[in-house]
Amino acid sequence: METVNIHKAKSTLSSLIKRVLKGEKIIIASRGTPLVTLNKIENKKGKRVGGQFKGKVWIADDFDELPKEFMKHFE
Repeated sequence: METVNIHKAKSTLSSLIKRVLKGEKIIIASRGTPLVTLNKIENKKGKRVGGQFKGKVWIADDFDELPKEFMKHFE
């Protein structure tokens, strides 16, 4: 686990992020006092599965037709 000061963290943030993504733990400190840690966010969602609403949702045949009373506003 490495501790870096805020100034170094600002100037090397992208490389610190790459290291955290590889599994390292980084602490950011101010004048030697630890303030925060950089952590990788784990994706806790599973794979997306479709079809849950099959047969429950329908789209009207005239869904994309503009009602005639509105046409006068677009002429």
